[in-house]
Order: sequence, then C-alpha cells, then structure tokens
Amino acid sequence: MGTGRVKRAFKYRFYPTVAQAAELSRTFGCVRKVYNMALAARTEAWARGERVNYSQTSAMLTVWKKTEALAFLNEVSSVPLQQALRHLQAGFANFFGKRAKYPRFKSRKRSRRSAEYTTSGFRFRDGRLTLAKMSGPLDVVWSRPLPEGAAPSTVTVSQDAAGRWFVSMLCEDASVRSLPATDAVVGVDVGLDHLLTLSTGEKIANPRHERRDRARLARAQRALSRKARGDGANRCKARRKVARVHARIADRRRDHLHKLSTRLVRENQAIVIEDLTVRNMVKNHTLARAISDASWSEFRSLLEYKAAWYGRDVIAVDRFFPSSKLCSACGSLARAMPLHVREWTCAGCGASHDRDVNAARNLKAAGHGGTPGRSLGEALVCGAGVRPQRRTPGGQSATKQKTPRREP
Repeated sequence: MGTGRVKRAFKYRFYPTVAQAAELSRTFGCVRKVYNMALAARTEAWARGERVNYSQTSAMLTVWKKTEALAFLNEVSSVPLQQALRHLQAGFANFFGKRAKYPRFKSRKRSRRSAEYTTSGFRFRDGRLTLAKMSGPLDVVWSRPLPEGAAPSTVTVSQDAAGRWFVSMLCEDASVRSLPATDAVVGVDVGLDHLLTLSTGEKIANPRHERRDRARLARAQRALSRKARGDGANRCKARRKVARVHARIADRRRDHLHKLSTRLVRENQAIVIEDLTVRNMVKNHTLARAISDASWSEFRSLLEYKAAWYGRDVIAVDRFFPSSKLCSACGSLARAMPLHVREWTCAGCGASHDRDVNAARNLKAAGHGGTPGRSLGEALVCGAGVRPQRRTPGGQSATKQKTPRREP
C-alpha cells in the first residue's frame, strides 16, 4: 500500500445538550424500528418465495412515513433510516454469501444504539460538526486532530451501555504509507501467564485487566441483582454502574493491545502467529474467563489491518503445528507436553527450552517455510504466508507441515 488511500475511522467522545440527546435517542429508536420492519417484510416475502431488495424496502419506507401510526418517522433525519436499510441489505448479502448468519431483529435493551449519517446528513466546517435536524454543533472533545485536509464521508453517532456518547468520522488518511522494509521477522506465541512471548526471548506480561477490576465488578453486579426487575430508575442506575466497570476494563485492554500491535508492526517485516480457534477454546469453562480477558482474537485483528496499512506481513501457522513439542534446535518431537510443563530438555540434543520461547521460535521457523536457509520472500511466493479463512470448515494453512520423524 504505497500511496496510502486508506479509510480510517476517528472516534471522539462528545457531550450533547438535553435537546440533542433527546433528538439522538429518537433517531436511534426510529433506526431500530425501520430495520426491524424491513427485516420482517423481507422474512415474510422469503417465506412466500419472493425476494425483496434494498430498493423495495426504501419504497416501503416512503409508504410507512405516510401512515398515521408511523408518522413519527418524519420527525428525524431520513439519512440514518436509509442507512439502516443499506445495513440490512449488507447483512443479507453476507448471509447469502455464507459469511454470516441470518440477520436478527434489533432489541431495545441489548442492541447497539447508533445512527449513521452520510454527507447529506451532516455539516463539518471549521472543526464544528452539526447533524441534520439540529440547530447547533455537537460539543466534541477533539482528542486528536483529523488528517490534514480530510473530509468525513460518513459520521456514526453512538451511545454505549455506560451512557457515553461517541461520534466516529470516516475519512481518507493520505498519511498512511508503507514503512521502510526490514529483514526482521518475529514469531509470537500467545498465552495466559504471559500475554505474548516473542521468538527473541522477550516476554510481555499479561495485565489481566478483568481480574484487576473483578472485585469492583462483583460489587456492582451484586447491587444490580438486588434491584427489582423492570425499567425502574434504580435498576437503570445499577445497570449503568456495571456497564461503566465493563467499559473501563475494555478501554484499558484495547489501549494495551493497540500499543503492542503497533510496536510489532513497526519493528518487524513479518509477524508469525498461530491460527487459534478462540471460539472453541473458550468452551473450556476453566480457562474461558482468562482467555476472554487476554482477547487474542482482537490482537490478531489489530495486527492484520495495521500490517495491511504499513506493508507488513502477518503469517498464520496452522493450529495443528506442534510448536510446543518441537525442539527448535534439532527438530526432535517430544511425545507429550502437558500444560503444567513450562521448561523441558530435548532428549535428542539435550537443549533446554522455555516452553513459550521455544514455541515462538518454531512459529518463526514455520513462517519461513520450515526449511533452514529459506528466505521469507520464498516462503511467501510459494504460498506459505497465505492465511486460511477463519470459517472454512477443516481449512488448513499453507504452512501446515508433516511432523518430523525422530532420529534413532
């Protein structure tokens, strides 16, 4: 990606006035209503053997607005309502492309409260953002500047469960350019005792953000459990306190992962990781909480999109590759390697290994194609750097290799 035609979302917090908050809340409700009605119409049509597309649901929206029961849809901007129909169309396209499940109805309590505005639904001038149907600009906290000369193409306003308001502005960032090429390659082994172990021998501690705030979260959840069920004010306050603790945990975790992923992408030309199926690993109820707190999937996603931006490579080694049991010095394979074994000695060559460092070094070697002296470029040319699709049943990476036979 040499010239940097990258679209980036810049997210900021803002503080609406009472009138603005009421207008946005109405907009969120109308967006949810239109989405659910269009989904119901398309589902009923599908049951009759008919197909309904975006254009037909847009025509339905025009009819709905003219009815007395749905006249309130005219009180909010039409742009977010049209965008809701486009999002539904994208959901069906992903469903028919077997990339996602069938679209689900939006819940008033559980679904994300958001509305998306295109260029006809907002005005951005001199650092002031004004949305349609609003008389004044939003009080945005500009925590970082937008790219020079950037003009937002879409603006998404949202409110999280903790009650915080955010605006996300999608812009083209011409400053994103490929980093200078380097020969550095690193293998990364993820874990729980240490969040990351690098093939260089460096170990990065696991902050365990959820564990650090577990007592505070437990107190807030106990207080919530004592409140009567319903929409009472006290229960809403207690629910918001729980959401604030969760938001604090998520924000700190995301900040830490961003710093780690940015550092690895800047320092290395290629990052070799293991293609873990985290959604299956969390079925282990003993480790599920710790695995979720480590957020391995989010870390991989951050690595992948940042590597694409800056001209780096992320290589995923097949999950069945025996990185922990394989001696990185001689290639001998240990018969068993229980999780409690953190250090071991190779029976073939006598080399002593730290389990995680050894695994990271084996991952790095597998990223090179597994052959001594083979360059990373050759491995990528022959397809060893191709990442398998995550949802392909039985899919295997090109870096899967046969288990080396132990020398007699």
